[in-house]
Amino acid sequence: MTAPETGRGIGDGERAAEITTTFVGLPRDSFRILHVSTGNVCRSPITERLTRHFVKERLGVLGGGLIVESAGTWGHEGAPMESNAETVLADFGADAAGFTGRELLDEHVIRADLVLTATRDHRAQVISMGHSAGLRTFTLKEFTRLVNAIDPATLPPLEDGVVTRARALVRAAAALRGWLLAPTVEADEVYDPYGAPLPFFRSVGDEIHQALDPVVTALTGVPARA
Repeated sequence: MTAPETGRGIGDGERAAEITTTFVGLPRDSFRILHVSTGNVCRSPITERLTRHFVKERLGVLGGGLIVESAGTWGHEGAPMESNAETVLADFGADAAGFTGRELLDEHVIRADLVLTATRDHRAQVISMGHSAGLRTFTLKEFTRLVNAIDPATLPPLEDGVVTRARALVRAAAALRGWLLAPTVEADEVYDPYGAPLPFFRSVGDEIHQALDPVVTALTGVPARA
């Protein structure tokens, strides 16, 4: 069984102000990405903090209405991130400070504009919660595969705002889902490193990095620096 990997919202002091975003009818001046794993102490914290880090690298700041957070289907509420996960983030120059785990709640799914899960089981659990989550919930690797098939020229320019571009990206990915299936069952999975030695955590970190890079490029319109 996978241990809890609980994640937090983007700016640690901004949670009250961030409760504005949802996919279905609330104010649309922000875009919330929710990363989901099991315990929210390994995979989803790594993915959350790497997403923030890579967006900041591209745009110089994490803002423009973009909110990145995480939670766990069996989340360890209030738990710290695993120390090996912190080491992986440090390897990439990303910030692990201030993280505490969360259990996945209905309100997290309701507010999310894009849910990216570590595995297909996590995706199924999110979708089973309802809240019209099906069209905006993907495994991370599934979303990467779909994003790679989208012509960036068909997305709104960044000048229109990262929120507008992100919403168009999710719509385009959802439209492609039935056409681009995973080559293998394992292709859409990020396996749990909980309790594993640091080298395995680092391999998972590299896997997440490779999956996130084209996603962040598509969101921001800015490729990674060589």
